[in-house]
Amino acid sequence: MQMSHYMHPNLVIFSQAGTRDAALHELVHHIYKQGLLEQENTFYQAIIKREKIVSTGIGMGVAIPHAKLPSFDQFFIAIGILQKPVDWNALDGAPVRLIFMIGGPDDKQTEYLQILSQLTQAIKDEDLRQKLLTSQNPQAIIELFHSV
Repeated sequence: MQMSHYMHPNLVIFSQAGTRDAALHELVHHIYKQGLLEQENTFYQAIIKREKIVSTGIGMGVAIPHAKLPSFDQFFIAIGILQKPVDWNALDGAPVRLIFMIGGPDDKQTEYLQILSQLTQAIKDEDLRQKLLTSQNPQAIIELFHSV
């Protein structure tokens, strides 16, 4: 399974958001505009509910907000690249600039865990994170994940 299988250039945004919630809302709205969500608010509320359990800011300037709903048929990963770091209450205390928002069906836990594991491994690569932060091309961003 390649990470890029779950990604699409239309799901990459470059954001000026100044807060965690603004960034989450902007990314969810973008996913909705791409036609992947039937109900924008339902997914947003699921993302916020998950965030309240424990921060999805995993460290290294990265957050992986996620929600699984019965209305989804397959998984997707939307990518938000923040122009300025945002406080996310991350595990390491560092602000976030890279967001990988995962959405998918609630009945495919094994696939979900594989996606989360591979994504977490990939973003540990500092070189990859730097390339993501400096790229301005959504297609080039997706291509960075072809070998992951």
